[in-house]
Amino acid sequence: MALRNRRRVSAWLFAVCFMLIGMIALGGYTRLTGSGLSIMDWRPVTGIVPPLTHAEWERQFALYQTIPQYKILHDGFGLSGFQKIFWAEWTHRFWGRMIGLVLLVPLVWFAATGALTRGLIARLVLFFVLGGLQGAIGWFMVASGFNPDSTAVAPVRLVLHLCCAFALYIAILWTALSVRTPTAPFIPATPPVVRTRRLVWTATVLIGITIIAGGFTAGTHAGFTYNTFPLMDGRLVPAGYARLTPFWLNWFQNIPAVQFDHRLLATATALTIGACVFTGLRTPQIGKPAQDALMLLGWAVLIQYALGVTTLLLVVPAWAGTVHQTWAAVLLTVAIVTLHRLRGVGRP
Repeated sequence: MALRNRRRVSAWLFAVCFMLIGMIALGGYTRLTGSGLSIMDWRPVTGIVPPLTHAEWERQFALYQTIPQYKILHDGFGLSGFQKIFWAEWTHRFWGRMIGLVLLVPLVWFAATGALTRGLIARLVLFFVLGGLQGAIGWFMVASGFNPDSTAVAPVRLVLHLCCAFALYIAILWTALSVRTPTAPFIPATPPVVRTRRLVWTATVLIGITIIAGGFTAGTHAGFTYNTFPLMDGRLVPAGYARLTPFWLNWFQNIPAVQFDHRLLATATALTIGACVFTGLRTPQIGKPAQDALMLLGWAVLIQYALGVTTLLLVVPAWAGTVHQTWAAVLLTVAIVTLHRLRGVGRP
């Protein structure tokens, strides 16, 4: 690819990544405000048009009144209350459709003008298909909230939707970075360099696992209990951590265990990133770009840890929970950028 095309294509893909972070933020806000079940039908194309008449608003509201969430949580809150949660969910779905258009239209243009290689075209078409599949997974998640006596979506489906969103984001971000800088600068594979890269890989994996644990914390509403830090009701390990059998069910369904695991993973992630920064700054062979990324990674994890504690102590207000989820994407972004800058280790 010519330099001009690399810059244009990478700028476009970075814009898609920015929109995906916005989508992750909107998803968090929708979940925290209980808005996700307000739209009772899935219309991938015509659903872009919101209710335009009072009769259509009444029809949508009547549909919502048939599900348990309305009867248990929102009984009697009226059409105006319904419209507030409707607009949050509609915006979330609308933004997803806009991401699809922003990915598809320039893809067609760049492909037609010869700015893309065949391999890159195939990869980007796959991303578009996976984006559409993510919308279907989102509806699969929402549909679980219509079950009898259910007031929210199933935690497992919520985590599936979240994981797919982050996986797609990582793939597009890595592609954008590789298009912008296709050749990795050589970094000698000395023991300190290899150790630093392994630590960054470990930290990135821990970030991903902590995000998954955060999804289960959100899905089980575990953040609304044990709102103290660092102890949980005066104990380091909460009472009832292992009350479910088989034991592994505690990691996904038992509120004390779910919240404790998220705390533990977050702390392990922060400590590992601290080790990355300490080791990397003492290893000049990795180069200044990688060291700068490591410094950003250190600051990003400190901010995320503080946001997590703040969200917990304030008993998960919507604004704090949304920012905490959004900053998780920012933290993961910095980790991926750091890994990308270290991809030349041992490669002549």
